[in-house]
Amino acid sequence: MTTISIIGLGWLGLPLAKFLQQKGFSIKGSTRNLNKKEQLDRQGIVADQLSLNPDLEGTFPSRLFETDLLFINIPPARRTKSDDFHPQQIQYLKQVIREFGIGKVVYVSATSVYPSQNQIARETDPLTAETTGNPALWHAERLLWEEKTYDLSVIRFGGLLGDDRVPGRYFSGKQEVPGHPPVNYIHRKDAVQAIYWLIDQHLWNETFNIVSPEHPAKKVLFEKNAAELGFPPPASYESPPAQKWKEISSEKWQQTGFQFEYPNPLDFSYFG
Repeated sequence: MTTISIIGLGWLGLPLAKFLQQKGFSIKGSTRNLNKKEQLDRQGIVADQLSLNPDLEGTFPSRLFETDLLFINIPPARRTKSDDFHPQQIQYLKQVIREFGIGKVVYVSATSVYPSQNQIARETDPLTAETTGNPALWHAERLLWEEKTYDLSVIRFGGLLGDDRVPGRYFSGKQEVPGHPPVNYIHRKDAVQAIYWLIDQHLWNETFNIVSPEHPAKKVLFEKNAAELGFPPPASYESPPAQKWKEISSEKWQQTGFQFEYPNPLDFSYFG
């Protein structure tokens, strides 16, 4: 039985933990919050408190790193931290990975690493510190690839939505909302299934864009969700359209044989 440790048992990490448990993996994980750790324990999820600020705060949770595979799912917190904060977190984790001899690592990045230049973005696009759309994630990816002693795969997810996250709700009633850009979303259920597929199919030492293959315009999706779920749509849209956009290609990921449950964000399911 393979042991998987999930750093970040949050909106994505917790349902992933439960799904992988059902598939027969031995799962451990981490949370920054002590109260949540106790809640997770009651749910049968072996959890440790882990806070990286950017180095370790508190007790070192050694059992978390006694694992075959480390799944790193921590946000870069760019709104409150500098762009070098998250890479420092990853540098700390990389040292621990080496010390414990962890053989496989999955890192959750995001499609925000690509700049918006009115283009189709692919994994082969050259990115630099000057051209990336997200320096924190780009530098973190680079750190993990450099002189690695483990199998690594990097997942660049699009916007993680579905279930209790509804596209368009945030823009309800707002003025001058960009409606023309194509969306680059993925449903949480597909994200969980994709992670399992990557592990099960041994898709190592690759970078994958993982987004739904259909890309309706934001206005089309926002209006549909507002009408069907009963909240006001944006009050107005950007006119003339000015915001630059990107469309994320998931062609490389689709070539692995993965089948999306929600290939079109217009068909996402929601609750709550």
